[in-house]
Amino acid sequence: MSSPSGAGKTTITRSLLKNNDNLIISVSATTRKRRAGEVHSQDYYFINPEEFRNMIDNNEMLEHAKVFDNYYGTPRAPIDKALSEGKDVIFDIDWQGTQQLSEIAREDLVTVFILPPTRSALETRLRNRSKDTLESDSDIRGRMSKAADEMSHYTEYDYVIINNDIDEAISKAQTILDAERIKRRRIVGMSSFVRGLKDGL
Repeated sequence: MSSPSGAGKTTITRSLLKNNDNLIISVSATTRKRRAGEVHSQDYYFINPEEFRNMIDNNEMLEHAKVFDNYYGTPRAPIDKALSEGKDVIFDIDWQGTQQLSEIAREDLVTVFILPPTRSALETRLRNRSKDTLESDSDIRGRMSKAADEMSHYTEYDYVIINNDIDEAISKAQTILDAERIKRRRIVGMSSFVRGLKDGL
């Protein structure tokens, strides 16, 4: 799931995690400094640039990108473990990460882009959030500038949700998850199940 900052992606993701069994969120690694209240291995894996580069070189990252002078990426091992346990994994990543995941796992990937209803609504959300994160006007201008580039990539996604109403946006995201989970190619053991039905006739 991708979106520009402030479009509602985190709120939608948290709701999906709360209301769905066997769904977990991928925890990204980052080289940025830990913010107040953030917990290592829960919010992010906070690592130094050298360790991050080593993980890339050792093919231990599913995807990675540089964002605002810091590196972000998805460690491979926790994802492999979750999938082997039959869980679905939600990724909160940008378009660059989505492109990289698509290259290695397109058949297993469902992509969703969240858009704000208007540019002014996005800026208002960012300014309201900046009261908690202590971001400056310069930070907000930077995020708004980056948002324009990010939003241009919506055509690369399977689904697009315009977050005009958060409850409606959550409902649409849940509908996507439900529909994708019952696609024939994703149901494990379906051939054996149908064979058993046929044998009983």
